[in-house]
Amino acid sequence: MTSATIDQKAVSTIRLLAVDAVAAANSGHPGAPLGLAPAAHVLWKQMKFNPRDTKWVNRDRFVLSNGHACALLYSLLVLFKFDLHVSDLKQFRQLGSKTPGHPEVLDVPGVEVTTGPLGQGIANAVGLAIAQKQFAATYNKPDITISDNYTYAFLGDGCLMEGVSGEASSLAGHLKLNNLIAFWDDNKISIDGSTEVSFDEDVIARYRAYGWNIVEVEDADDNLEAIANAIVEAKKSKDKPTLIKLVTIIGYGSLAQGTHGVHGSPLKADDIKQLKTKWGFNPEESFAIPQEVSDYYSSHVQENIKVYNDWHATFKAYKEKYPKEGAEIQRRLDGKLPEGWKDALPRFTPADKAVATRKLSEGVISALSPIIPEFIGGSADLTPSNLTKVAGSIDFQPPSSGLGDYAGRYIRYGVREHGMGAIMNGIAAFGANYKNYGGTFLNFVSYAAGAVRLSALSHHPVTWVATHDSIGLGEDGPTHQPIETLAHFRAIPNLSVWRPADGNETSAAYLSAVEATSHPTIIALTRQNLPQLEGSSIEAASKGGYTLIKNDKPDVIIVASGSEVAISVDASKKLAEEGIKANVVSLPDFFTFDKQSFDYKLSVLPDGVPIMSVEVMSTFGWSKYSHEQFGLNRFGASGKAPELYKYFEFTPEGVAGRAAKTVQFYKGKTVYSPLNTAF
Repeated sequence: MTSATIDQKAVSTIRLLAVDAVAAANSGHPGAPLGLAPAAHVLWKQMKFNPRDTKWVNRDRFVLSNGHACALLYSLLVLFKFDLHVSDLKQFRQLGSKTPGHPEVLDVPGVEVTTGPLGQGIANAVGLAIAQKQFAATYNKPDITISDNYTYAFLGDGCLMEGVSGEASSLAGHLKLNNLIAFWDDNKISIDGSTEVSFDEDVIARYRAYGWNIVEVEDADDNLEAIANAIVEAKKSKDKPTLIKLVTIIGYGSLAQGTHGVHGSPLKADDIKQLKTKWGFNPEESFAIPQEVSDYYSSHVQENIKVYNDWHATFKAYKEKYPKEGAEIQRRLDGKLPEGWKDALPRFTPADKAVATRKLSEGVISALSPIIPEFIGGSADLTPSNLTKVAGSIDFQPPSSGLGDYAGRYIRYGVREHGMGAIMNGIAAFGANYKNYGGTFLNFVSYAAGAVRLSALSHHPVTWVATHDSIGLGEDGPTHQPIETLAHFRAIPNLSVWRPADGNETSAAYLSAVEATSHPTIIALTRQNLPQLEGSSIEAASKGGYTLIKNDKPDVIIVASGSEVAISVDASKKLAEEGIKANVVSLPDFFTFDKQSFDYKLSVLPDGVPIMSVEVMSTFGWSKYSHEQFGLNRFGASGKAPELYKYFEFTPEGVAGRAAKTVQFYKGKTVYSPLNTAF
């Protein structure tokens, strides 16, 4: 069998495996796999990876941004001998299978990032490329190269319509990420039908304006040589990412090819039979993998195993010649942090001055950056407000710009919150223990909600430095003042949302975020100064909630977060003057508190005492921890912060008055902790 013949047989195998998987599930998207199989075959033949070590740091990364085409990716993973098998394809989209309806990094061996919401994948790919550039610039030596992998992404028209892809692609062009190669499946079809109904812009001109290199393949359904040449051409780029335009026919070969009918529905049985007959397969057989095709892909895997082993030999030589850097890389690859890093976390006493928690956050970042080389971050054009840059640190920029270099650890994201969130996910997905953070106002983390949700779903330990966390930001008014934001993010599973009340709690928030390996973190920080609290400590705050002021047999418990904790402390003093004993509980992170033992949680929020929550935001969600809630269930107002707090009665007097009413209301009644529930 000639090389060209086996290539065509292999492409047909990919196509038919995807078609059979969708048919078996009676659900899915066969159209894109039929059109993209040639490009996938050509690309994967020259990618480097080890199917038995999916975390190898120098593997090429492949991102399927148009995640609805996942039957294509699953077929590739089976053929290239990952821990995925034909039996898994037969369970496509079934409960508990390793082949879910869209690629999920936690469920499918060989999947790099979770995709599905369009545009996220190409933005993740930008993050993967940034991480590779930074890692390579940090550790490669003139005589030994440790990191030189590429990031490849497939994307469709839908990805290009989503704004997040534009944000990320614009930044990729600015950063001159020539290690990023994207393939645009230009099939001119979306769910609504022809893209002419909504999308007729000049994509090529747009990407040229972004600063991308462009390569076009006009007959990508069957011209494997042209696709291969396009990849060679893309790799010649020294200072630009590349977009390869692939003109394909969606559902190529099927009776419904070129129509939106083949986009999201299985092919009919007679259509599948004619495909198989046309391509030389038994029309009565499903999930067929010809032996010669299996052997063909196996030979590439064996070639890759040699590349993998050669890399490990190179790394061994690297560690011998450069022991300091080698040990640091090994530590990072082992997922460990530097010894003693926690000792650098700032600690405070009530004698220390009042400071805004955004300023305290800057202190933590400045303390950790010199001793944790994998601790990198940036801001969405709010560096002076977020205080996220360490003095004297170098920006991550293309060296030719004169603005920094690729070893820099501070990323200027520009006004691109959503793009920043998705890029951060990509950086985390790269591996090498990156601990990356991004700064913006808390209210504008909402702009990135899609990426935040995928962080939590994918278990990416990214950190959001979310400053200006309440009406305390003042004059910018309701458009900038978060009200519902924390309730929204606290409702997302597997997401830690910290709102520290002072310096020790801020250090505890970063301790939790840096140690995290399987969840993201949002740290909500104040613009206004807050006092250092008596009774706070990193250790106590690390439980997510603790009793700050404790009385024997209290009449009421006031539970608060962030800037309202100090107000609640002052309120407790006023209550004491009235003969009312009030405990004050600081609850900086629901997620961490919920992980504590029930006995501990009940010791903080016990039976027999009415509990009132205080937070200058929506009260939604606080009923889980309190009987009564004092919050702000309306939008804020424009004015000076102290005046706003007084206007909305978030003052010691306002809190004390409501606590007194709570005591009176529950007097003589049996009171159970809100924590005591049936299940």
